[in-house]
Amino acid sequence: MVVLAKPSSITQSSPLKPQKPTTPTVLAYSTCSSFIIPTIDLSDPISSPSSIVKACENLGFFKLTNHGIPSSLMSTLESEAVNFFSLPQSHKDINCPPSPFGYGNKKIGSNGDVGWLEYLLFNISSSSSFPSSSLRYALNEYTKAVRKVVKEVLEMMADGLRIKPRDVFSKLVMNEESDTMFRLNHYPPCPPLLQGLNSSLTGFGEHTDPQVLSVLRSNNTCGFQIALRDGSWVSVPPDQDSLFINVGDSLQVLTNGRFKSVKHRVMANGLRSRVSMIYFGGLSPRERLAPLPQLMREGEESLYKEFTWFEFKTFAYKTRLADNRLSLFEIERKTTTNTSSVASIV
Repeated sequence: MVVLAKPSSITQSSPLKPQKPTTPTVLAYSTCSSFIIPTIDLSDPISSPSSIVKACENLGFFKLTNHGIPSSLMSTLESEAVNFFSLPQSHKDINCPPSPFGYGNKKIGSNGDVGWLEYLLFNISSSSSFPSSSLRYALNEYTKAVRKVVKEVLEMMADGLRIKPRDVFSKLVMNEESDTMFRLNHYPPCPPLLQGLNSSLTGFGEHTDPQVLSVLRSNNTCGFQIALRDGSWVSVPPDQDSLFINVGDSLQVLTNGRFKSVKHRVMANGLRSRVSMIYFGGLSPRERLAPLPQLMREGEESLYKEFTWFEFKTFAYKTRLADNRLSLFEIERKTTTNTSSVASIV
């Protein structure tokens, strides 16, 4: 596990003004829970497809083991991230502000969301600028490996759903125009005032990911939480050797709601810093999103209007983190009224 030797300079930056976006929320401290997360063994092609489908239907989230990515690739990228986030604030600010790619500190997006974190956001599909050549190399090597995992997971997903072709999902995020993003997050320890007071700060507020799926890997520091279907929150025990897969909004649309995008958040707490890396598998801007005909049962109606990834992404950038980004594209179901009954009453 790599932990920053000293608190990041994020704690030295000026506090947010009241009239600006609200400061990160202070919540009751939550330790890593014993909630059992569905675990998929990627080396098992027999049972994994059906297990992936079950996890996506019930939770929209699962842990992935035996994924084949060398631990050296993950630890090297984490070390590069730690090296950057340990730099003096003035050096990091050279890469700021994100537009939306680059370095960000506390401010998440442009619509008022904030969190107790700093981050680097890259567009893998285009030429993003990098703080160093060593970080660029480490990130490129890691994303190459993750892409293979994403392809295998999505094709196993198709197998589990018993639909053809097998690459019906994977081809959407594997072509040259696919909108792939990558994020490195650093959540510093809580300020000294909150340490030991059974409190924590919101590192990254609750949200769903708009893409098809996202792949998370972090160091062994607690803080990541997911929402269950009943609205309750559970902490996900960290595992720096495994990957965690989030179902995104786009996959929810493609399955006509059979898979639900998982709402998640990060709480920054305790004395340890948390470093995470997330791969976001998006579609090409012109790709049209609609429920797959292969998955529509007889008589089943689409829950969503057809739209492009560009249209969805444009709308998503205008929303707050906790907003339902699919609301603009949901089809309203009108209830019919028995007019004859109404007439007789009148």
